[in-house]
Amino acid sequence: MGLLSNRTGKETLKAGDHVYSWRAAWVYAHHGIYVGDDKVIHFTRGRDQEVGTGTVIDFLLVSSGPTRSTTPCLVCSSNDATAAMEANGVTSSCLSCFLAGGALYRFEYAVNPALFLAKARGGTCTLASTDPAELVVRRANYLLSNGFRCYSLFKNNCEDFAIYCKTGLLVAEQGSVGLGQSGQAVSIIGGPLAAVVSTPFRLVTTNIYGMAVMAVGVYCVSRYAGDIGNRRDVLKVEVEDLTAGLASSRIRPANISQLATPGQVQDPVVTTPVAA
Repeated sequence: MGLLSNRTGKETLKAGDHVYSWRAAWVYAHHGIYVGDDKVIHFTRGRDQEVGTGTVIDFLLVSSGPTRSTTPCLVCSSNDATAAMEANGVTSSCLSCFLAGGALYRFEYAVNPALFLAKARGGTCTLASTDPAELVVRRANYLLSNGFRCYSLFKNNCEDFAIYCKTGLLVAEQGSVGLGQSGQAVSIIGGPLAAVVSTPFRLVTTNIYGMAVMAVGVYCVSRYAGDIGNRRDVLKVEVEDLTAGLASSRIRPANISQLATPGQVQDPVVTTPVAA
């Protein structure tokens, strides 16, 4: 893992890798799971499923999905794949279509805390450990057939999908301002938060360098505390339980805690059930 970049080559990929590619001037990245044979399973906005913020941020982050080419891909285009994507948002593409002309990066797991903090941009690594590659690929293929809940920009996006496939972890409680597992979502929120929190310190010092250090510190703390490897509101949920009895992946976040039996819950754990 590089300090400034996780860029990698196609020849280094292994089935079960979490890959991503930056979109639209590095504003946002699209994430997926490489399953071998030049295929990537990823989560996009299905028909009638997007839940955004209702602000200009939705316009800025519209590049979360791959760019649509005017020429159909002879490798991965099919009516069945298109119908599946429109129904639940989870689709399988060849690596070239997934990258949509962008560079290939590999998301890193179980990174050292110091290295995590050194990576100023969220959505590139996590403190959490990954499950075995075979289990990761099985989850991705299962969700390809059964869907992954309703798409939401901050609570349930492509990075949340990939992190779930890698770890089996889901956020148990998501309020109106809650976030999912996505590191880049935490990063987007962390910037304005750092500016707001550091503002009162202008009463203590007018030194611009001191203010900058304070803002950077608040930003780093928010990223570290919001990482899926540190959060206390996550549960281990089996993929079959996640999708059992649900139509078109529309699972209510408040019911996630009810899907996990005591044997499935790993530390950190939420002990109070979430009210429906």
